[in-house]
Amino acid sequence: MSLLEDETRSVNPERRDPEHLGKVDVGSIDFIGSHDLTNSVGHAQGIDLDDYDDPNFDPTGSILQDDSPYAEVRSAVANTDDPMMPSSTFRAWVVGIIWAVLIPGVNQLFDFRYPSIRLVPLLLTYPICKAWARYLPKVSLFGMSLNPGPFTIKEHVIITIMADIGSESAYATYIIAVQRVLYNQHPNFVYQWLLVMSTQLIGFSIVGICKRILVAPASMIWPENLPAAALFNTLHAQETTGTRGRHGISRERFFTYVFVGYFFYNFLPSYLFTALSTFSWVCWITPNNVKVNQIFGVIHGLGMGLITFDWGVITAFISSPLTVPWWAAVNVSFSVVFFYWILLPILYYSNVWYGVYLPLVSSQSFDNTGSIYNVSRVINADGSFNLQAYQSYSPVFLSISFVISYGLSFASITAVLMHTLLYNSKQILTYSRRSLSEQPDIHARLMSVYKEVPDWWYLLTFLTTFAFGVFAIETWDTELPVWAFVLALVISLVYIIPIGVIQAITTFEVGLNVITELIIGYALPGRPIAMMMFKTWGYNTTSQALSFTSNLKCGHYMKIPHRPMFFCQVVATVVAGTVQLGVQTWMLSHIEDICSPHQKDNFTCPHTTVFGTASIIWGVIGPRRLFSHGQLYYGLVFSFLAGAVLPLIQWTLHKKFRIKFLKYLNFPVIFAAFNIPPATPINYVTWVLICFLFNYVIRRRHMLWWLKYNYVLSAGLGTGYAVGTIVIFFSLQYPKNGTIGVNSIQNWWGNTVYTKTVDYAGLPAKTVPEGGTFGPSSW
Repeated sequence: MSLLEDETRSVNPERRDPEHLGKVDVGSIDFIGSHDLTNSVGHAQGIDLDDYDDPNFDPTGSILQDDSPYAEVRSAVANTDDPMMPSSTFRAWVVGIIWAVLIPGVNQLFDFRYPSIRLVPLLLTYPICKAWARYLPKVSLFGMSLNPGPFTIKEHVIITIMADIGSESAYATYIIAVQRVLYNQHPNFVYQWLLVMSTQLIGFSIVGICKRILVAPASMIWPENLPAAALFNTLHAQETTGTRGRHGISRERFFTYVFVGYFFYNFLPSYLFTALSTFSWVCWITPNNVKVNQIFGVIHGLGMGLITFDWGVITAFISSPLTVPWWAAVNVSFSVVFFYWILLPILYYSNVWYGVYLPLVSSQSFDNTGSIYNVSRVINADGSFNLQAYQSYSPVFLSISFVISYGLSFASITAVLMHTLLYNSKQILTYSRRSLSEQPDIHARLMSVYKEVPDWWYLLTFLTTFAFGVFAIETWDTELPVWAFVLALVISLVYIIPIGVIQAITTFEVGLNVITELIIGYALPGRPIAMMMFKTWGYNTTSQALSFTSNLKCGHYMKIPHRPMFFCQVVATVVAGTVQLGVQTWMLSHIEDICSPHQKDNFTCPHTTVFGTASIIWGVIGPRRLFSHGQLYYGLVFSFLAGAVLPLIQWTLHKKFRIKFLKYLNFPVIFAAFNIPPATPINYVTWVLICFLFNYVIRRRHMLWWLKYNYVLSAGLGTGYAVGTIVIFFSLQYPKNGTIGVNSIQNWWGNTVYTKTVDYAGLPAKTVPEGGTFGPSSW
């Protein structure tokens, strides 16, 4: 059978008929006006709600035998399927591969920019393929139809997934960027390609282990997929529960209004009035007051001004607030208030860890004069650590925000294991023993008619990418032994299920970057390149595996056959990774002042800067000189203990006293929801407020409106922002080296007021006297 053909199991015609595949009349469902039913309904269905540990569970859905028990899923996903619908067609592959070239290229360009841009292929694909279906002749080439007929929703999903594979920069490209920018190394392209392919695809090989647990069960919602599912169904006029039960304009028209409206509005915060984006309005009143700017600033401050008017800033470091369950956002808000608005100022103004001499929020590392740490002064020509030079120069100092970030990361590593053990172990064991046809969820039963991907396909992918990795580390002087490569993969395997469960129900991913940095920093000190590679295989293997798992869940919701889903992701990953390497090489060679803090087009490289800082802290200096007993940041190691103990206390109290709100307390989310720095609290404060408005207030008071429009609104805002920012950049910012409007629109008050503040300059509360230093006298 051709790889381009749909593959279904051999089933009788009755089973293939959609009438026998769980199709229901969604219009006949009797909606309840409130957000859920009373507890008595749950008990009537044999569910003890006090013991049910799934915080997303909606007892309303327990009476819908042919639909999801989760309102979020019912609103966005159709509960029917047509196995005969074409999906893996010649048209899908051609358009998908084109997008797998263009989208990664554009997105890699903007990955070095803040706020970054993510071009949305889902919307752009629709008119292209509609035109293809209408105008291309219906002829065959090598047995494949060039025009298989009407453009289907399943083709659309496959094309979008191929495009989205490259929507995020391949993690290994940060290694290569840091090697060039920070360590002045220029590795050859073969090494770069093998490294990227290994780090991107080895995670995909692990998906075969966890798909029964993280894809098939209904409770594994993966909320970030729901706006796309809603938009797919909107564009292709597929009915879901959310499209019935409420009058008003159609989803198609609503999406058009939102998309067009934000496309034009985006010219304000992105070009005409950029102060709306960095809305530090209190700082404009007192631009030279250090404390006021540190408290209310949005670039190096705590963001207590509460609001930004730029959707790109709101979603720059986190998913759309319209997709996240409200209870998860409450955990985020608690973390912002306690750790960043209470604890951080106390530590900073008490001069703990000498933080008062450094910016309040910064992703940079500093020396004992308050200047950016000059890594070239403590490394030899070959990149190894020079102890004598280090002792005569300075220890590494981190901003208080960065210190808190590391403490939270330490805590999340143990919290995610303990939380999963206590709350999810029984479900995981149950899920691991079920096949798709045995799942109580309608979507799993519908997917059971398609042929599964054989396990040996995943094994072959693993062996191939493992060989790529070994070849890369052995042919280039990386100083990473093969045993360390294997250890990184073992760490990833241990954490993939616990992290996947948390991400599937909340959208938040617990990163393994810090624990892998800590392990390799102690095992192989003074080897920054080895450290970055170990971290990439340890952290990115899990991250990529969960990204592919999320794609499989999207395919699960949209009823895409398993085998085309496998091939489209592998092929798109190879194409996207190759394109990203080419674009990055061009950027590093041609964009002036790239990765400098105030680069004129905002190509400040926020992710690369953090990656480089980590290579200094963990790879060059090593954790022994930072976190061991007697060192400056030793106290942070107790965060590991806190991360293990707090979920245990929560679980014990919940089981003993039946305190209902404790079911919604999630310490892995509290510890791991943040990316501060390079983000600042403003990226999360407005996000929480929007989530509260839509997923708590509107969902409770106007449930039918929420079911019909919430996820379409999210898709419209994201698409309008992405397309609008692309147009602004290529028409107004990039041409003529950014000089369009340099003496007019670029220099008016609304585009310069925030640049004249202490917040923008990132000044500390105290400055070091000329020729003086701070910190310990020896290190």
